[in-house]
Amino acid sequence: MSTESTTEMSARGKVPAGERVADWADSRLGIYTLAKANMRKIFPDHWSFMLGEVCLYSFLILILTGIYLTLFFHPSMTEVEYHGSYVPLKGQMMSEAYKSTLDISFDVRGGLFIRQLHHWSALVFIAGMLVHMMRVFFTGAFRKPREVNWVFGVLLLFLGMMTGFTGYSLPDDLLSGTGAHFMEGAILSVPILGTYLTFFLFGGEFPGTDLIPRFYSIHVLLLPGIMVGLVVAHMILVFFHKHTQFAGPGRSNKNVVGMPLMPVYMAKAGGYFFLVFGILALVAGVAQINPIWAFGPYRADQVSAGSQPDWYMGFAEGLLRIMPGWEINLWGHTLALGVFLPLAGFAVVLAVIGAYPFLESWITGDKREHHILDRPRNAPTRTAFGVAWLTAYFVAMIAGGNDILTTHFHLSLNAITWFSRIFFFAGPVIAFVVSKRVCLGLQRRDKDKVLHGRETGIIKRLPHGEFIEVHTPLSQGESHTLTAHEQHQPAEIGPAVDENGIPREYKGSEKLRARLSKAYFGEDGQIAKPTAEEYREITGGPGHH
Repeated sequence: MSTESTTEMSARGKVPAGERVADWADSRLGIYTLAKANMRKIFPDHWSFMLGEVCLYSFLILILTGIYLTLFFHPSMTEVEYHGSYVPLKGQMMSEAYKSTLDISFDVRGGLFIRQLHHWSALVFIAGMLVHMMRVFFTGAFRKPREVNWVFGVLLLFLGMMTGFTGYSLPDDLLSGTGAHFMEGAILSVPILGTYLTFFLFGGEFPGTDLIPRFYSIHVLLLPGIMVGLVVAHMILVFFHKHTQFAGPGRSNKNVVGMPLMPVYMAKAGGYFFLVFGILALVAGVAQINPIWAFGPYRADQVSAGSQPDWYMGFAEGLLRIMPGWEINLWGHTLALGVFLPLAGFAVVLAVIGAYPFLESWITGDKREHHILDRPRNAPTRTAFGVAWLTAYFVAMIAGGNDILTTHFHLSLNAITWFSRIFFFAGPVIAFVVSKRVCLGLQRRDKDKVLHGRETGIIKRLPHGEFIEVHTPLSQGESHTLTAHEQHQPAEIGPAVDENGIPREYKGSEKLRARLSKAYFGEDGQIAKPTAEEYREITGGPGHH
């Protein structure tokens, strides 16, 4: 604050304490300058953008409830005798981790509610990330300049799954111990390195005495720390690149149409946070989850019937149940392919998903920045790939619960397993073909709507006896929305010979790119948009109604 302004303030009276604090902070941190530049930042308004906020808010709830739980949890596998409030387990030997979880559930005020709120928030967090990433994928929001943000999202989804796995392993009950044993078997299937990796992770032979302390450190320090860094980086990039928006009148790649961050968007975001918090609290209060007292402490020689992981790890178990028990022996080593191949396949699929923005950019040859979102129907091949991946994911989840389906619906376990094996490969192909045809059909419908207008259901008889249905022309805004998408042309590799008749030599990558580009944007990959000439010809004709 300048001397002159200070003198004027002194003349009027003492400077308010809040203003002095603000001046002090601004002179050292530049908060006012930063806020002035960003608090009026415009954010578009669409319901699907709230999916990312669900992830953020559930993550905040996870951190808050996790801090509370760490105050009472003892990450130790030391055997103790239980003398708590839960009578059926009194006098039994168990680990301190299991005992402290029982104490949190029955003896700590509000402990069971916080435990369940933490668990439900984890499920919603991962579900929100998956749905949010599908929204980003189907609308093409991952394109330049947001490829790095997409990679951050894939990493967050993977780390969220690993954090959830280590989290529900901490109580050391029979169910979580079975899940940890499952993970040990999967890691052991890695050729050559499997044994070393399990000893490094578990501290020796499973279960050992270091499992819970190591998982505790990973769960509360390592993985959350990385995730917080990725979330902060994700938010910074969202601010830096500006938010994407759907096509509409007045919207382009050079502007953003919406509401300012302060005060409108912040008020809505704050209210939405409390709405998410309230719904999760309601669910945590009325819907029981993970009743560890019903499972009992973990014993290496016991497996409870109907053991199932949380939903986001169900596909992993399903992949193992789909695979036959293949084993081969090489140079005196046994390779458990029935376990290793699903594990390696998951890693490959995750890498392909993370690299997809770069693959699509290479196929299309499009290096421009994109801030306008695609309607999924206008990118049929991409949408078909997404639906195919989701189909494989859900078939694997069905396979992971084949025993539950058998007991509850009185079906054959072998029939469910073979159905899963067949449809894990056939289902994505069918889903790809069907969803692509649906997208092309919707494109034809949009084209017809732009050219002929919207059906009114009113039947009119013309003077010469013909019956027609009256159509209402679309508004300019609706027509713009339906025709604003771009249409790429398939990449061409050029003529087979040069001007001198000498055959040209093309790299294999160029030929592959041309084939993929044709598959994406060829005649079967998109429907031509209506042109202005077609519109004038139809609307100007004598038979238009």
